[in-house]
Amino acid sequence: MRIQKVGKRFGTGPLVLDGVTLDIAPGEFVCLLGASGCGKSTLLNLIAGLDQPSSGLIETPPEGSSVMFQESALMPWLSARRNVELALRLRGVARAERRAQAMELLDTVNLADAAEKRPHELSGGMRQRVALARALAQDRPVLLMDEPFAALDAITRDLLHDELERVWRRTGRTVVFVTHNVREAARLGQRVVLLSSRPGRVAGEWRIAHTEGRRIESPEVAALSIEITEKLRKEIRRNAA
Repeated sequence: MRIQKVGKRFGTGPLVLDGVTLDIAPGEFVCLLGASGCGKSTLLNLIAGLDQPSSGLIETPPEGSSVMFQESALMPWLSARRNVELALRLRGVARAERRAQAMELLDTVNLADAAEKRPHELSGGMRQRVALARALAQDRPVLLMDEPFAALDAITRDLLHDELERVWRRTGRTVVFVTHNVREAARLGQRVVLLSSRPGRVAGEWRIAHTEGRRIESPEVAALSIEITEKLRKEIRRNAA
């Protein structure tokens, strides 16, 4: 995936993104990090094709991408299984095959036992796992995630970090994960990309060589978080000056 000198302006308003350039390798897990309002979600929408850049070029795989948002946005009248089946149906999977594939996907996110429960019967973390299974059901090479765990408590979020890492390693998807949580980015990403405050520009990048076995409380995660936070503070101060 290639993002080359991308700029975005809404109407006659100020620049939201300015000259953003990123190359993302197939199968890479990249975290986009920055203060609120820096254009992270705007960039994700551009990658998803939900909006067009004002300038620059975005090249993505022809098969497209699936998107997972902060809200699970499940159909409340459908069971977990049928929510996943809906994505399979939209993809053109034959009716006879949909149930088995949906169950396999729910099993991938460790939720097969709750297949027949409706969203109101599930916890917030379980609903997000159903949303992840539904995103995987679209069978796109790129998974775009817009602060999907932001509304969850710390313990649930930590469990879902483990879940997401396991699913990512199992499926080989390219993941672009938007967050404003520094420690979350340091925990999950093979690469962390920091966007400056508006207009959003690439203000820093960190590559993590060994990501397997990391925990939110790992010393290397803490050390990287401190380094990134210092850079983020400088960006916020610079923008406020």
